[in-house]
Amino acid sequence: MKKLLLFSFLILSYHASFSQVEITEHEIKEHILFLASEKNAGRFPGTKASRDVVRYIIKDFKKQGLRPLDKNYKQKFKARLRVDKGEPEKPLVKTCNVIGYLEGNDPILKNEYIILGAHYDHLGMGGPSSKSDQRNTIHYGADDNASGTATLMEIAEKVAANKTELKRSVIFIAFGAEEQGLLGSQYFVDNPLVPLSQIKLMINMDMVGRMNSEKHVYMNGAGTFPGGVEYMQNLGESLNLTPIVHAGSVGGSDHVSFFKKDISVLGAHTGAHPQYHRPEDTADLINVPGQKQVSDYIYKALMTFATTDYKMGFIPQN
Repeated sequence: MKKLLLFSFLILSYHASFSQVEITEHEIKEHILFLASEKNAGRFPGTKASRDVVRYIIKDFKKQGLRPLDKNYKQKFKARLRVDKGEPEKPLVKTCNVIGYLEGNDPILKNEYIILGAHYDHLGMGGPSSKSDQRNTIHYGADDNASGTATLMEIAEKVAANKTELKRSVIFIAFGAEEQGLLGSQYFVDNPLVPLSQIKLMINMDMVGRMNSEKHVYMNGAGTFPGGVEYMQNLGESLNLTPIVHAGSVGGSDHVSFFKKDISVLGAHTGAHPQYHRPEDTADLINVPGQKQVSDYIYKALMTFATTDYKMGFIPQN
């Protein structure tokens, strides 16, 4: 009972003095329309479209006052593209992660980091993840993962508006080459810009734009930190969502790279659908009001962990 009261208190009181800057449906939609546009042709690594998307994200990070962790916002790396079995190996292509951060204000806790991430790349004109009849057709990737990238930018804007409340520091990462085998997140954990031991939680958003009528939101890995399952369940229900919270079931997106380094994770998504990895994953199918609800859910969770001394620590899962 005491635990439940504590979670309820955190849910109700975390935002007591926060600014009124809001996550909006309009901005979510505008981001997705750009990211999943015909011009950006599926955001394939190493292409001009991918570089244009990187510039778009950097511009947004700068606008919100996020600072680069290194000399600039780009963590460059080379990606080996996937090929079908029996095909010759493709040359490496240049791509990058886009990284910005906000420093916490507590003299001790500012040296601990919460990471919020989403991959910005998709399948381009198809490739090994597509059926042969889908080759040479734009795979727009509106849900996978323009939705997560849009939510990343929207949450970053609201966190930045309330940065004076931060105790822990928050790092925002738009990962490259996730569809090629989690390459961006793997590169980050192999070449971290902060000590891995100081990363207390990684929250990942991959396909958060297709919430169904039952308002299901899946949260995987909530058992990797203390009280995570109870907290995410209670918070989701308080926002009139139907959270499906798993202690483990870490899944197959970028948070896996962090989990393998013994870092606590949360992986958020709104479920699979028939348009997954198909050209039909287009912006008109995004449930924008639903995505705003998911964005608010993740924002409120992040701010609880970043603005309080919530006890963090890695709990292994099978």
